[in-house]
Amino acid sequence: MESRISYSSEVELKTTLRELVIYIIFLINLCIATFGMVNMERYFLNRVMSYVFLEPSSGDDSSGFSNIRSRADFWRFAEGPLLDGLYWDKRYNNATLTPQNKSYIYYENLLLGVAQIRQLKVRNNTCAIYPYFHTFIEDCYSDYHYRAEDRSDFGLGNGSEWKYTSASSLSLWYWGSMSWYNNGGYTFTLPRTKQESMEKLAFLRQNSWLTRGTRVVFIDFSTYNANLNLFCVIKLVAEFPATGGALTSSHIYSVKLLRYVTYYDYFLASCEIIFCLFIITFIIQEAIKMVKLKKEYFRSAWNWLELLLLGTSVLAIAFNIYRTVEVSLLMEELLSDDHVYPDFYFLAFWQVRYNNMVAINVFFAWIKIFKYVNFNKTMTQLSSTLSRCAKDLTGFAIIFFTIFFAYAQLGYLAFGSQAEEFSSFQNCIFTQFRIVLGDFNFYTIESANRVLGPIYFITFVFFVFFVLLVGTILKYLSFCLSSREELWHSAVRQCFSPQGGSGLALAAPQHTWAERQSEPFCRSSQWARHCAALPSSKQPQKGLLDHKTSTLHLSLC
Repeated sequence: MESRISYSSEVELKTTLRELVIYIIFLINLCIATFGMVNMERYFLNRVMSYVFLEPSSGDDSSGFSNIRSRADFWRFAEGPLLDGLYWDKRYNNATLTPQNKSYIYYENLLLGVAQIRQLKVRNNTCAIYPYFHTFIEDCYSDYHYRAEDRSDFGLGNGSEWKYTSASSLSLWYWGSMSWYNNGGYTFTLPRTKQESMEKLAFLRQNSWLTRGTRVVFIDFSTYNANLNLFCVIKLVAEFPATGGALTSSHIYSVKLLRYVTYYDYFLASCEIIFCLFIITFIIQEAIKMVKLKKEYFRSAWNWLELLLLGTSVLAIAFNIYRTVEVSLLMEELLSDDHVYPDFYFLAFWQVRYNNMVAINVFFAWIKIFKYVNFNKTMTQLSSTLSRCAKDLTGFAIIFFTIFFAYAQLGYLAFGSQAEEFSSFQNCIFTQFRIVLGDFNFYTIESANRVLGPIYFITFVFFVFFVLLVGTILKYLSFCLSSREELWHSAVRQCFSPQGGSGLALAAPQHTWAERQSEPFCRSSQWARHCAALPSSKQPQKGLLDHKTSTLHLSLC
């Protein structure tokens, strides 16, 4: 019987080690394929574009896009830093760039086509005015929402900038700081030269292209760096909320849409093919396990992790194929005319989503390693501890988050109109997590409310940190000590029971009770105290003790 158990354990261990080696090969291949498509140049390219368009020039601190606070600031930016950044027609020594009508931002990044500017408006009388103010206020423009959007012609009405244009089905809605924005709008493109663009922007400003109903303006353009084979897709967004003023945001995506150019790219392509073969093999293995185990399959957390990993992998493979085909079909069409705006934002947006999906996939792939190292007792300590404390942790989580969300609602209602950290409920949640970690600004809370602010802060820190967290740690330590004491008594009872605890004692070296008492470990104070506490009836007459069990007792001491 013992030989069968030993043989079965040895076979299981060999199988686990073989699966671990295969999985490590899969993981190395996955890391090569994923890390090979990213590099530091993407970050530096994003920083270069930020220097040009977002940050103010050295001469005027209010000229940058991030410093726009009104419609007048927008026109000042559009006619100044925007055109200076888009049109690099001369070198540092004033020498004219060749070829003509081509702009190279920082002399390395080719401007693809032309830039596009688009705005969305809301209609007048889209909000309710209190009757007392009817005699004072005639116009009312609400916040942006789809039903309040203005699609009628306005202004001169003889161009695309004055007529509403519906977007193509591929265009995406934009999630801004104030609302979700439609993909249509009043659109125009800038000419190929800087002088013509300046004249067109001045003409639109003089004819009030931006109105009271304007809620958002988008500036879109794309560049290509042949040195790095990277596309940079840029979207600058200026929102004009119903409160007045302006909010700015930007998205700069540096993506590699043309994937397979160099020999190294083809090597990465071979790694991607190997990855697909691994995924197909894993899917077949999991399907066989499902058929064999049926409902029992879904009771294991590792199987759920496996399904999640396979699901994200299949989605990543499908999108990679779709992206490659779509780029090859659209590239020639988008670059066919230099006088139109090539909309690479759709491809860049989904490329970034694909990168995020791959990042999550790699994360779960590394977590799965713990499935194959469970045969090691050290590796299973965390999982066994969490499983034993699951009920206590669940109870603590309910208490903690009840108090946590109660304080979040208090902060949102009391300080939401005064402090940015509490301006929304989700901001309150992140702010409170920062307080728990020690990253907070007490002056902001106190400035929002001189009485309620300090009370909120002191009570939150006391209840959430000192009472709940410290109390939980002390309870956990008490639990560990009680478990250790319980394990000690159980081991002693097992060792000195008449049956010897298990059949293994029969194969161990035989010692009498007197011989055991004379050994050094039995003369130790802690061991002797437990030996003396046992009734004489519990002490075996033949004194058959397991040497390995005694060693376990010594380690507990």
